[in-house]
Amino acid sequence: MEEKVGEIWHSLVTRWARTGYPEAAVRLDEVARTTGILFRALGGDVGLQVEAASAHEHGGHRGWRQRIAGSERKVELAWRDERALRLPSVIDCFSDKGLNRDLYLWLAALAAGDPPDEGDWLTRSQWMTRQALARFPGLTPRYRRLVEAHIAQRPPLDRLPPAQARRERALRQALDEPGSVDRLPPARGQPQPVPLWLHPAPPTARLDTGAADPPEGGRAGPTRTPDKPGRKAAERTDAPEADRGLITIRMENILTWGEFVRVDRSSEDNDNLDQAADVAEDMDKLSVARERRASAGRLKFDLDLPAEANDDLILSEGIRLPEWDHRRQRLSPEHCRVLPLLAADAPPCDLPDHLRRTARRLRSQFQALVPARMWIRGQPDGREIDLDAYLRFATERHTGHPTGSDTLYRDLRTGARDLACLLMADLSLSTDTWVDDHVRVIDVIRDSLFLFAESLAATGDRFGIYGFSSRRRDPVRIHRIKGFDEAYTRGIRGRIQAIKPGYYTRMGAAIRYATELLKEQPAERRLLLLLSDGKPNDLDIYEGRYGIEDTRHAIRQARQLGLEPFCVTIDEHGNDYLPHLFGNGGYLVIRRPSQLPGKLPLLYARLTA
Repeated sequence: MEEKVGEIWHSLVTRWARTGYPEAAVRLDEVARTTGILFRALGGDVGLQVEAASAHEHGGHRGWRQRIAGSERKVELAWRDERALRLPSVIDCFSDKGLNRDLYLWLAALAAGDPPDEGDWLTRSQWMTRQALARFPGLTPRYRRLVEAHIAQRPPLDRLPPAQARRERALRQALDEPGSVDRLPPARGQPQPVPLWLHPAPPTARLDTGAADPPEGGRAGPTRTPDKPGRKAAERTDAPEADRGLITIRMENILTWGEFVRVDRSSEDNDNLDQAADVAEDMDKLSVARERRASAGRLKFDLDLPAEANDDLILSEGIRLPEWDHRRQRLSPEHCRVLPLLAADAPPCDLPDHLRRTARRLRSQFQALVPARMWIRGQPDGREIDLDAYLRFATERHTGHPTGSDTLYRDLRTGARDLACLLMADLSLSTDTWVDDHVRVIDVIRDSLFLFAESLAATGDRFGIYGFSSRRRDPVRIHRIKGFDEAYTRGIRGRIQAIKPGYYTRMGAAIRYATELLKEQPAERRLLLLLSDGKPNDLDIYEGRYGIEDTRHAIRQARQLGLEPFCVTIDEHGNDYLPHLFGNGGYLVIRRPSQLPGKLPLLYARLTA
């Protein structure tokens, strides 16, 4: 009964203290596409995605209702980092839904400019506001409406202490006349948040580039993705030491969730991921410690490299390839080492039974792509005399203008498509996840490679199949499944059957290696087909914007050499980053992974028609 009464009271007092307008709320997912287009059109970094910002405590003035309810402690403010433009997940500041939508667009325009290198939050915010209004004067009426509506909602000056009232008056002047205030008058506490400006201190802290080693022990437990996406500030701490003394008090009585202490709580390790995720969402800063033991509710990372005796066959010592550093805007020479491998245990096999019916249908469809036999005229020898060529020769000889007689034959030959295709398949650790109760992503990729090879073998097109994964920049493992000079046989089917999940996805190095292979093929058209299930990532700095920009640079290099890169992904978030990598027409997102085996060969037929 107490819990029920408490829930009712909490619900009532929270609604009573709420300052927003839920009925006029605008969600980020409703305007993310429009906001992203506007941000890039106004000169914003084209490599940034639009993502939700996380809420943080503002420390500003709260009314007595909010203090009673214990609400309105946190606010979502916009900011920009090297990876994304982060906007509030929901804006319900104003009673007019149009104003809430206008605030999203204004924040995108504000973030499109480059902030000054020096100055405090007040100076930077006013400078960026003036810059945005000067560059885009059409936004001025919209900005004025937002300022007028926001100032009307700020705390009344007559209800604030004198020092805070002076600071509030200066903030209002800075909003109304950007650039007119040099500094804020000193006052106790933090000023009231300004949603029309960017975050005063965004959580841009990053973990060190060295990733934690994989945990020892058995398999990890289940995982959960937080319901509220957002970037969290983080700090690296030492792991708690186990079995060090006896705690005779309840630490929960004196500590909050946000305070980290080196206390081993392994006895509390359980599978209650919902509670752990809720706690993580409430924290502004996460303390991350290295732990070598497996734990329930942790991601599964089976990353121990196999012993050399049990690993795949190494074909060479590897080659060195450069990598693009977008921060310095230059290539780092010989930064990655690519190691070619061949499956050591891949006995020849036949096509799996569950694919034979589909393979027969695809072979019959792809055989229609084979050019028909045709007569080739003007040949020095052949099956028949070319009557047209002979008549021209006889006429010119009769008129006294004899010509050569070495092109009087024609021959019946089979046409050939001047085409070469290299399929590079992502074999990273994420392919070990389950699509449904029966198959994993790696099983779907395996079936796709089988049907792709069966289809292309029917056309006679030159093709190669490779797989890749990485663990940092040395080595990037490239698995040769079928080379261009190899025929499609039972041995190749055995290599396809032997593919397995690897490590991470250093996509730029894989594309550069594929480019080196494909540019040597003597074909008029050369297609580089990339099969992936996620964005570029690795254990080091390759995560995030660095990996995206390196992959984009590798794709641009391939196009400059005359190759045609195209990406097929089963990542449901592929539309967020693939347009930046491959362009609007250079990729395909397959929503249901189970459809990949049937769609991949048909996509190839469409691309090469």
